[in-house]
Amino acid sequence: MQCKKATRLICVNSVKVSDIITIEIDPYYEIILGIEYFLLREEKYYDSQKNYFRIRMNSEFSSITLRETKTKSLFAVKNEYERDATMELVGEWLIKTNAFKEVINELIQKKKMENVQTEEDIQIVLGTTRFLEKLLKIKTEEILSAVVERDN
Repeated sequence: MQCKKATRLICVNSVKVSDIITIEIDPYYEIILGIEYFLLREEKYYDSQKNYFRIRMNSEFSSITLRETKTKSLFAVKNEYERDATMELVGEWLIKTNAFKEVINELIQKKKMENVQTEEDIQIVLGTTRFLEKLLKIKTEEILSAVVERDN
């Protein structure tokens, strides 16, 4: 378990990928991440929580957007200070944890093992694999400067 203190102490128990989305019309790649964590606030213990957010990149992997989920959003906080603290947690800490790296590496291995039959399927698998590999190399500055959008 890895912990980080910002305005609250958050200990990540696990990172889960809910879905990987590839859109071809307006090309982008998106991953939905679920983070199970323990929250301590003002020396009081709170139960384990699981919240989600999305990381979206354009097809050239040059633009990153963080997106709130409709329910149980990691970014659904009450004020701007807590939003900024959440961005710092994702950018300066979460993307560097072993839990994050392990789940992304597992997905890369699964994608590489997929049995694809058509050229279209090959291109989708290659693009998704490149997206996941880019996630492993994502920098703190890219997260901190990303726009946070609400899910429609």
